[in-house]
Amino acid sequence: MNTPLIAYGLLAALAIAVLYAGITDLRHRKITNRLTGTLAIAAPLFWWASGLSLWPGVAIQLALAVGWFAFGALLFQIRQMGGGDIKLFTALALWLEPSLFMMVVLLTMAVNGVATLVVLRGVRRVRREGLPVDARATPYGVSAALAMLVMFAVRYGPAIETAFSTNSLNFA
Repeated sequence: MNTPLIAYGLLAALAIAVLYAGITDLRHRKITNRLTGTLAIAAPLFWWASGLSLWPGVAIQLALAVGWFAFGALLFQIRQMGGGDIKLFTALALWLEPSLFMMVVLLTMAVNGVATLVVLRGVRRVRREGLPVDARATPYGVSAALAMLVMFAVRYGPAIETAFSTNSLNFA
């Protein structure tokens, strides 16, 4: 069985799921429990396919997810993130190695900061014209999707290109 191929397929499914989360967050301001739950439940399959050891590998992923969830609960309490965003990042913490996860979080925050400035500029323009405006927070799901795709391209792009050019997959 070609477990690296399964791992890459699961990463592709993760990317599609996060894109879907971004789209639904933009359109409906909601990231469903079904999506985040499915991502969390699928993480052990990815751990197996990528050859992650129980100790310390899986333990680190679980600790990262629990730590992020606790931090996210604080962000939720002070109204800086929505519950769906926190659950999405918690599920991502189960999938991504700690350094990649932190890069995705930091890039998401940067992208979301820029998006917020763009939204504020639009809100101010509409208000100057005397039109009513619904000033809502910028959805993190969109920023997370963009950040994760960029980080995936950086982290896995060269390995995938090499694998397909040499006709062998090496997940490491």
